[in-house]
Amino acid sequence: MAGTLRGALAARGIRLNKETMQTDVEGLIEKVDSGIRITTIRVHYRLKVPAEQRTEAERAVAVHDRACPATLSVSPSIKVEWDAEYPEA
Repeated sequence: MAGTLRGALAARGIRLNKETMQTDVEGLIEKVDSGIRITTIRVHYRLKVPAEQRTEAERAVAVHDRACPATLSVSPSIKVEWDAEYPEA
């Protein structure tokens, strides 16, 4: 997920590293029928991008899941949610 986003950002000329792109991932495990399952994956990105590149970064975040192999592999069995914040670079 983060790798796909990093690629989408790079395609827009936005290069980030581990200091400027951070990702938190949380899995929600619930009882389903007679067992337990991961039902939701929540991804939160913190992207430090210059103000003049923020619009492009927001677009990349909005569409990256459409090409993400991980998301495509687990959907629709597991719901994938994501959001992002853009602290000043």
